[in-house]
Amino acid sequence: MAPCLISLGSSMNDGLRYTLLVMGTPYSRQASHSALRFGEALLASNHRLEGVFFYHDGVYNAARMMTPPQDEPRLASRWQALADASGARLMVCVASALKRGLLDAREAERHGVQGDSLAPGFELAGLGQLVHATAITDRTLTFA
Repeated sequence: MAPCLISLGSSMNDGLRYTLLVMGTPYSRQASHSALRFGEALLASNHRLEGVFFYHDGVYNAARMMTPPQDEPRLASRWQALADASGARLMVCVASALKRGLLDAREAERHGVQGDSLAPGFELAGLGQLVHATAITDRTLTFA
């Protein structure tokens, strides 16, 4: 699927730094896909995406085992590609993730669970990282 180009304003807004807060599940709501497309549009418009924070059910975007049908977008892969292109951090709320069975290798070992389930490129983070991300950027947009 080709990225959607969204106009993000005039040239006087060029260079703004953004944080995205994604709270919607990846395939049952539009929030995740809209956030992803917005992030892709930021890069096309010469803005900067500093970070994406996945919160509540939005943490499912980071599920390593998620395998959608072939005719649906592979959102985790597209998030990873966006992070690679932008240098943005893909932060997953640790409390929300643990409650939903998403663990990195360290948390799996700490909790005595066999195997990790967090996709590569995503990192567990606390709400402090969200606060920091919003403090160092010009805009924070929420996709719920």
